[in-house]
Amino acid sequence: MNQGNVTTVRPDDCKTPEPLTYNVLSWVMIGEFMLGLPLNLSVLYIFIFRFKFWKNKSIFLFNIVVADFLLVACLPFKAYHYQQGNRRSENSVVCKTMLFMLFLNRGASIAFLITLSLDRYFNVVHLGKRNFVKVLKKSPQISIVIWLLLLPLTIPTMVTTFECCNSHGREHETPAHDVTDTFREIVYFSQIVIPFIILVYCTVRIVNRLRKKTVGEKTKLRRAVCVVLSVVVVFSICFLPSTLARVALLVVRLKKWQDAENVVVQIYDSLMVLSYIDCLLDPLVYCFCNSGFKDAYVSNFCPSILQKRLLKADFGLGTTTVTTTTSGVRTVTLPILEK
Repeated sequence: MNQGNVTTVRPDDCKTPEPLTYNVLSWVMIGEFMLGLPLNLSVLYIFIFRFKFWKNKSIFLFNIVVADFLLVACLPFKAYHYQQGNRRSENSVVCKTMLFMLFLNRGASIAFLITLSLDRYFNVVHLGKRNFVKVLKKSPQISIVIWLLLLPLTIPTMVTTFECCNSHGREHETPAHDVTDTFREIVYFSQIVIPFIILVYCTVRIVNRLRKKTVGEKTKLRRAVCVVLSVVVVFSICFLPSTLARVALLVVRLKKWQDAENVVVQIYDSLMVLSYIDCLLDPLVYCFCNSGFKDAYVSNFCPSILQKRLLKADFGLGTTTVTTTTSGVRTVTLPILEK
């Protein structure tokens, strides 16, 4: 069974094909947890107690924070299973619960990031027209509806052992299993492909708008491009690589290339671990989307020596206006999302 350090196993058994690889990945996830937990706790603190997200029309951003906590909560358990030589928990309930939370995080992060991009697209490309996304942002109930709509897209990952591994191409597969696996893969890829097409379309339209505008208007449009590109970066790093690896994994399984499958499985799992850093990158999107959040976070958690520099820096976060009060001049930074 053992050949050197490599264990030849059927991926259906969910044993790690290379213990060293998964031991390294487990420590990577521990590092993501140690960074992600305090970061997201601090972000949550700012949103609730300092920024008051419900008053600043940042409900969608707050929902991304909630989604990231689902991911952070799973990382220690995932790391433990890798160190034990398993790609998932041997307990069916624990396994399906973790799959549900991981893919709910994935779906929620994508849904709310794309919603933010659509909002920026309508504000720039269709300025003056009724922005349905802006209307939705004012209603907290819409966020609840989005979470509920994600449930039917998340549950298929729990029907069978999605993570290790789907039964496409297996000799024991029945027609019912084949339909289930096919439906699950369609849901999995549609959650990535469709939003990515929307994201690319929004980015191209905003950039084209930027080229046609005058100098004065270009300043505001550059900020819009900055916001959308920050979403593109998160999407490209966290979601696309693992999706491409999933395609390769399906191909080698259907071809029944067992040796190649053991290698591709490791690549796929490594890229999935990489995708978990969205809980570290999402706060950058918050800063680009709303300068008020950036200012509140910097004021509360950054060293005083950096605060003045960061507060004065304009990263394309919003417009700055000057108002006069009885005590002098007060600079107020307004988010570009607001008109």
